[in-house]
Amino acid sequence: MAPPNSPRKGSLQYWPRKRAKKFLPRVNWNAIDEDSKRGLMGFICYKAGMASALVKDETPDSMTKGKKIIVPITILECPSLKIFSVRLYKDGKVRKEVLSENLDKELKRKLKLPKSSKKLEIPKEEYDEIKLICYSNVKKTGLKKTPDLAEIALTGSYEEQLNFVKEKVGKEIPIYEFFDKGMLIDLHGLTKGKGLQGPVKRFGITLKSHKSEKGQRRPGALGSFHPGRVTMYAPMAGQIGMFTRVSYNNKIILVGKEKETKDLKLKGIEHFGNIKSDYLIVHGSVQGAKKRQLILTLPLRETKKQKKKNYEFIELR
Repeated sequence: MAPPNSPRKGSLQYWPRKRAKKFLPRVNWNAIDEDSKRGLMGFICYKAGMASALVKDETPDSMTKGKKIIVPITILECPSLKIFSVRLYKDGKVRKEVLSENLDKELKRKLKLPKSSKKLEIPKEEYDEIKLICYSNVKKTGLKKTPDLAEIALTGSYEEQLNFVKEKVGKEIPIYEFFDKGMLIDLHGLTKGKGLQGPVKRFGITLKSHKSEKGQRRPGALGSFHPGRVTMYAPMAGQIGMFTRVSYNNKIILVGKEKETKDLKLKGIEHFGNIKSDYLIVHGSVQGAKKRQLILTLPLRETKKQKKKNYEFIELR
């Protein structure tokens, strides 16, 4: 009989397993293939909740092509963004940061603002890349008043980035100018927090026999005599949830504008309320609790299976 083989429980890709320091994670923009036509490579959004949608399947070679099917969806509210500051990069490092004009008063809840901000002046040739610190106009949603800030990269050459900043500074930036129906997006954010949990739930170890001593829901041994310590490989109780994760290749089924919220009757969502600004409807589920802030970005690596899916939205169920 072959010796029993049991692989390690719990991935070391995510280690240490502790709470994230902030809600909006840092994104490695350099790893994402940019599309020069887009402008912004990401956007701040808020999870409203899940629902079911009646759609017409137009996916080629699908068994349900041409038929009406019901699919699970996630509704994301995406209030417009504004530019807080402009970061100028040279050789991959921040060399200068310039504050925008006419900043909202709500930012005082989050940051100490200077008494007067100078006019935005950006040199043309000294730097090689521009990234924006953007903040969400979240007061439109009614969720809260304090905006969320995040660094978002721009597509195109340095001159195109410079023209984009001059055009958009001091104005509201809506999501439908950069993300369209049928696109794939990645969603970066935190999972639901579940607090202190044991090793069975945390690492998926097998329950011991009901006759075993010193508990069933724990490992049989924490390690050898030497080295005389508990190593990082021993599954133990601890924090689970509130971890930074990425949901890859989510298909956008519908991009809705603020004026279209009445048509779909997006009201009375449990534990969220009404959709009051622009929104996205995305196929499948997304990490995090309701009202959780997320960063959606252009896809890191598209897959053919997800890209060829094509759903024609009909109605919410």
